Formats: sequence, structure tokens, C-alpha cells
Amino acid sequence: MTALPPIREVIARHGLSASKALGQNFLLDEQLLARIAAIPGDLSDRAVLEVGPGPGGLTRALLKAGARVTAIEMDRRCLPALAELGEAFPGRLSVIEGDALKLDQGAAMGGEPFAVLSNLPYNVGTALFVKWLSGEQWPPQWTSLTLMFQREVAERIVAQPGTGAYGRLAVLAQWRAEAKLALKVHRSAFTPPPKVMSAVVHISPAEAPAGVSARVLERLTEAAFGQRRKMLRQSLKSVPGAREALAGLGIDETRRAETLGVGEFVALARRLTA
Repeated sequence: MTALPPIREVIARHGLSASKALGQNFLLDEQLLARIAAIPGDLSDRAVLEVGPGPGGLTRALLKAGARVTAIEMDRRCLPALAELGEAFPGRLSVIEGDALKLDQGAAMGGEPFAVLSNLPYNVGTALFVKWLSGEQWPPQWTSLTLMFQREVAERIVAQPGTGAYGRLAVLAQWRAEAKLALKVHRSAFTPPPKVMSAVVHISPAEAPAGVSARVLERLTEAAFGQRRKMLRQSLKSVPGAREALAGLGIDETRRAETLGVGEFVALARRLTA
């Protein structure tokens, strides 16, 4: 491995600036990046997927930790900087130019289990997160998700019932996985500093409850929290059989979605799974 210049120097040399349209904020603190790379444990020779590497700050930390990184980047301005990083770590970095939401990520990883680590672009972070948590296949091909979000979004993911932050993201993250807030990150760590604070969440797959369709649970939570201030009898009107399922489980249909625990949503989805 050759000596690497500071990330700030790489950005300046390539004339890079964070794109607001792409939801970019560059993270330059190498000690902080190393801490993020350490969250999922030893990465030596492990396959890692990174979305939106930008100039390669986190990518560098992952490579230094021994990972084999596949990075998906749609901003071609960043590709020369990533190519230089690939030269410094021969055979350890593969860069794919494209949209991570449209890409078959499993195929891109060659069918190999992989960890996901990413400072997610703000404008696609939640959509990517839901995509990783969705689908009937479980356990998934990914072994863990270590993701930077706006702190407000991170708090929604780990929220408990009855709190203002509790909603669809919490249920999807917690019904068959363990979610924790791993690290809070001050806005001053980024260039340019975003208007909001950030946080890193870490998700590990757990055993999926039997007899529950992920698709049914996703539809159920979308309806329930789409009208979260309404009673369940109203918000679940569009879900066939939902009121009967509530009655069968002894769940008061005048309750609101935010009062139901993850286990209650799972029980409802099991009743509605054909």
C-alpha cells in the first residue's frame, strides 16, 4: 500500500464539491471513518458493499481494515479519485458506476455474503434501507448494515412503541433484525456541514418469525402509519381482513398504529398471510 494523501487534498486536486442534487456530504475525519469501519467487527478479507463512496473517505478506511470493497457511485466526477484509491490497494476495490436502487446488488457481489457500510446520500438513504430490509428471502445475502443517516431517521429506526419517532421504519428494522444506534456524528464532521446532525445505525439479521409474509407486513405498516393519527379501524380500511384480524387478536381497533408493538404487527401480518 502506498502512502495516501489527506482526503481534503484529494477533493481539491480533483476539483470535487458535494452535490446537493445527489444528497452528498463528504466525511473527511479519518479517525471517525476508522471508527465507523470497525463497527461490524473484523473486516479482514470480507466482502463489503458501499453505496455513494464519493471521493473515497470511508472506502479508504474499509480498505485499510482489510475489506474487499465493491463501491457503487453514480457521480462520475468521483471516479478518478476512486481509481487512484484502487491503484493503492491492488485487486481490493471494484467500482460500479450506476444507481444502487436499480442495480442487482446480490449479483454485483457475485452471490457472496457481504457487509454493507455506507455514508448514504440523504436523498436515497431511506429507500435503500427499506430495499435491504424487504423481500421474502431471509436471512438476506447481507450479513450486517452499518449506515449513516440523518439523526432523525436513525432515531426512527431504533424507536420504541409509543414514542413520536416510532413508525414504519422501526417495525421493518426490528421484526426480524436487531437495530442499534452505534454512533452519533456532529454536523461539523462533514464538508459541507449539513443542517442536521447524523448518526450511524447497525443492523444485524435475526431469526424471522414463522408464518409471516414480508410483503404483507410491509403493506400493513404502510397503511397503518400512512395515517398514523387515525384509529386502526380507519387507517387499515384498505387492508382486506385487517379489522377481523384485529378482533381475532383482541387488539382494540380504536388504538393508533404508534401504540402497537412490533410483536403485535407481526401477529397481525401472520393472520393476514395467506
